Amino acid sequence: MKKIILKEFKENAVFRLEENLRIIFIAFSKITEEMLWKRPTEGGMALGNQILHSCGNMTQYISASLGEQKDERNRDIEFSTNAGSKEELLTLLTTTVQKAQDTLQNATLLQYETVREVQGFRLSGIGVVLHAVEYFSYHTGQIAFWVKQLTQEDLGFYAGVDLTHNNQ
Repeated sequence: MKKIILKEFKENAVFRLEENLRIIFIAFSKITEEMLWKRPTEGGMALGNQILHSCGNMTQYISASLGEQKDERNRDIEFSTNAGSKEELLTLLTTTVQKAQDTLQNATLLQYETVREVQGFRLSGIGVVLHAVEYFSYHTGQIAFWVKQLTQEDLGFYAGVDLTHNNQ
């Protein structure tokens, strides 16, 4: 039974990472290079910083912690950098998501059950993945909101999909 639940958990975590990546690609298709580093407020995060921060968090939690790799995150750089193109950032994000998905798929039951410390929090592998996927979704929502503000456009994430269909 544990293997069935773990398989379902892995599949859904991978799907959510992929879905957020899809949404970010759509959002970024609507912005110019000049919009990439514009901050919503003085203390706010530009779209480029959102990507760098999402990559840093996902790498630290999934690839380093769950995947038992060395944690080399430099969190401060994620907020202070203002260099890089849309293409470079989307390539970095795609690579980071793929590594995270590979780690999720290849992690053992023991790795998911093991409790470890990440950023001062004690989490099981399940907790690590829940945090990372939820956190990526949170930043994806911030990206979508800021792009809508910058462009004054509907981003059409689910264009052509009938979302009014009721559950059976």
